[in-house]
Amino acid sequence: MELASSITTVGQAIQLSVAPVFLLAGVGALLAVLTNRLARIIDRVHFLERELPENAGEALRARHLKAARPLSRRARLIHWAISLCTTCELLVCVVVATLFIGAELGVDLSSAIALLFISAMLTLIAGLICFLREIALATALIESLDKTFAADEKA
Repeated sequence: MELASSITTVGQAIQLSVAPVFLLAGVGALLAVLTNRLARIIDRVHFLERELPENAGEALRARHLKAARPLSRRARLIHWAISLCTTCELLVCVVVATLFIGAELGVDLSSAIALLFISAMLTLIAGLICFLREIALATALIESLDKTFAADEKA
């Protein structure tokens, strides 16, 4: 009888952990997107560094710095988004572990699980806000380039 109860308890813990595991997969996919964006930003910065000759004048250095500054802001936002989404992943893992620990020990850890899950959602929200801000900066950069090209074409 005790074995059947134990198996049922573990089975219930597995059922409860399915939703957080799907969340792990979704946030994992988001992390892949974020790391790819960060890699592209880093590649662009390296390109700008290679493009700048060692004997470049002040005007050229200033132009390269002006081009690198928005990339630096974007990289910082992506870094925050990655850090926050990774924290979310860790918190969700702790939620799953806490579900099993509570089931195995027969302890009611529902308050801790709720607090951990809320924390995970808040860090995910903050990470998504950083991601949206980075996208806004990237879009603004493209729009300013479009305006610059349009002005050059008119001249």
